[in-house]
Amino acid sequence: MASDARFDAKAFLASVTEQPGVYRMYDKDRQVIYVGKAKQLKKRLASYFRKDVGSTKTKALVGQIRAIDVTVTHTEGEALILENNYIKKYQPKYNILLRDDKSYPYLLISDHKHPKLGLHRGGKRQKGDYFGPFPTVGAVWESLRLMQKLFPIRQCEDSYYRARSRPCLQYQLGRCSAPCVDKISEDDYRQQVKLAKLFLQGKSSDVIDVLVKQMEAASAKLEFEQAAKIRDQIGTLRKVQQQQYVSGMVAEMDVVGLARFKSQVCVHLLFIRDHKILGSKSYFPAVPNDASNSEIIRAFVGQHYLNREISQGNIPKEIVVNEDFELSGEIARLLTEQAGYDVKIATKVRSERAQYLKLACTNGENALASRNSHKESMQARFTALNEVFELAGGIERMECFDISHTMGQQTVASCVVFNQEGPLKSDYRRYNVHGITPGDDYAAMAFALNKRYSKVSSSDNLPDIVFIDGGKGQLAKAEDFFHHLSQDNALEKIPLLVGVAKGESRKPGLETLILGGSHQLISLPGSSPALHLVQHIRDESHRFAITGHRAKRQKASKKSTLESIPGIGAKKRQALLKYLGGLHEVKQADRQALEKVPGISKALAKNIYDALHDN
Repeated sequence: MASDARFDAKAFLASVTEQPGVYRMYDKDRQVIYVGKAKQLKKRLASYFRKDVGSTKTKALVGQIRAIDVTVTHTEGEALILENNYIKKYQPKYNILLRDDKSYPYLLISDHKHPKLGLHRGGKRQKGDYFGPFPTVGAVWESLRLMQKLFPIRQCEDSYYRARSRPCLQYQLGRCSAPCVDKISEDDYRQQVKLAKLFLQGKSSDVIDVLVKQMEAASAKLEFEQAAKIRDQIGTLRKVQQQQYVSGMVAEMDVVGLARFKSQVCVHLLFIRDHKILGSKSYFPAVPNDASNSEIIRAFVGQHYLNREISQGNIPKEIVVNEDFELSGEIARLLTEQAGYDVKIATKVRSERAQYLKLACTNGENALASRNSHKESMQARFTALNEVFELAGGIERMECFDISHTMGQQTVASCVVFNQEGPLKSDYRRYNVHGITPGDDYAAMAFALNKRYSKVSSSDNLPDIVFIDGGKGQLAKAEDFFHHLSQDNALEKIPLLVGVAKGESRKPGLETLILGGSHQLISLPGSSPALHLVQHIRDESHRFAITGHRAKRQKASKKSTLESIPGIGAKKRQALLKYLGGLHEVKQADRQALEKVPGISKALAKNIYDALHDN
């Protein structure tokens, strides 16, 4: 509940403990605006309410405080962990915020009879060997493609693997040894898995040594075909060795580089594993203007590493940062406890480590420059578009609608949002259109607009421009909708409505803009930044609508095929798809394969087979 009553600091401080702990500060709307930790809570909180506070940021913070909660901890280390957990949970506006907190992807070699090599993300509940973390999913896929060339280990899903009766295409291409149909002995397959693990641990020289011995042994037994296969494998490995960038003496380390430009900050994280650069990632935390470099580094290291996701065997043995910061020793101690081995945080480094640190800082500067270039380009396009439409207050927010369907079926409407930084994907919306005549795009557009704006009660909650992907018909529906909306809700103004009609032969650059109300036609030159922005938002709405429509259509096709068979409920349907690997595999399966699915009797397998083959 909102409250404008001033905070009684004197009465509050009289009852605060002097133990270590964490405090949360609230504004008049009971929103957490700051989270902090202290070795002595009373002393730390009293410092906020002195006459000479000093910092402009602290003065602004204190002026908004309406309540404070404290949580006592046993030690300052516990307070540090709790502080970071609270920051992630509440995202207070006066704290340094690391918003990108997604779990990192890994390579996993599973613990099966015939282990599978694949991508893994999330908790490590599955048994097996994990390799990583990798900075991006793309880096994992690249490694998987490389591993297919080096070691013929299966990468298929378990359901697909169990259902095989003959080798798949990967075997024909030499990328899998087909253990599913016994094309390789179990001992030979285990040997390939062992070599793959050694390679992923950075021991490619050891792998080559093992393969050379195997090749010589095969030659001695006059098994020349096997020796030739091993020779080719060694050749591929040597090529990979030459292409890989070997970092040097450091085996395992994360390097944290900081770059600043005006009020913007980039923290660039460089991953070094098994003596080579595995990848890197840039973060753009929300930072108060007067935050020091050391405060930013402390917040990043605390929020990034002191959490359950990163602590499950993923903490490097050494973290190199370009700024010394408060409590670095305490954080290193906590990370050592979580990791189960010594973790060092280094600041003053030389030689190889210094080169990596310089590289991380340079990458951070480049990432900031690239981000600013994109922002400037986007803002220039917004300015150019406003010169076309001449809106008094400028353009802050735009929304675009599109409709997608196939012959009127599975109709989906999309609404995408752009602000001056580009696509605002958190505000994207899809609407499953129903209750209309199939194929009626005008009614579908009216449905989507009603879904999006029917509850809007103030002009402040409306965008500046609404683009309608279509001609005068769709635009007329939008005009009619907003006319009634403004009358019913007494709105002061409505968005500028613009139809985007495709040009002759639907070729990009020939689009015509149709202004709502006057229906004036505007044709912009193909080189116009304003037209590029319109094309961007229109193409994005089109992509978003089609993606939703395809997913809905695929779901419907799966349901319609299997749900029409008597005796097939949700559990049996799920068992069929999971065990056989998908709807296509279910359709291709013979009766014997269907009978192997758990819960499917011989009679039911016959019914399924007959239904799918129109018998």
